[in-house]
Amino acid sequence: MPKLSLLNQSGSQVGDIELSDYVFGIEPNESVLFDAVVSQRASLRQGNHKVKNRSAVAGGGKKPWRQKGTGRARQGSIRSPQWRGGGVVFGPTPRSYSYKLPKKVRRLALRSALSSKVADNSMVVLEGLAFDAPKTKNFVQLTKDLSTARKTLFVTADLDENVALSARNIQGITVLPASGINVLDLVGHDQVVITRAAVEKIEEVLG
Repeated sequence: MPKLSLLNQSGSQVGDIELSDYVFGIEPNESVLFDAVVSQRASLRQGNHKVKNRSAVAGGGKKPWRQKGTGRARQGSIRSPQWRGGGVVFGPTPRSYSYKLPKKVRRLALRSALSSKVADNSMVVLEGLAFDAPKTKNFVQLTKDLSTARKTLFVTADLDENVALSARNIQGITVLPASGINVLDLVGHDQVVITRAAVEKIEEVLG
């Protein structure tokens, strides 16, 4: 069972916390992690690319020359694909790239991402995280006290507006509630700082 130090907001150790083996102590499945990241990135694509096919291009109503007798190849419209300014054949049209992985695969990917952070000593557990008011300076001081990495993900039990607003303007810092934790953010950050309450929520859902 993984055991981590429990810190307060000043960076001082106030105890230890044992994490669930099933959620934070498994052997990370790299194949499933890869599939989850690709799936999430595909879902983020806008898919609003579009070209004009021959029905959407302006002009070309009249047959350019008669069918026979000119010695030239027969043509029906100057907006056919082989003409300059003509329609595009098999070009991209608006579509959704998103697709869903099975529920068990998504959960395994989350547990793999969390376990890899614990295995790499890239996870810090806080007793709690709260501010009296939104203040960027307070959050900057917190990152210094905890000696966080350049790209750090902070996970709280619920969405705390004061914490979220305090971190909003700090480059490389992302704040998420436990319900919004995802593989792409876990993999994309060098370090994870998570509150004890968030750990309990995640263990309850994934355990």
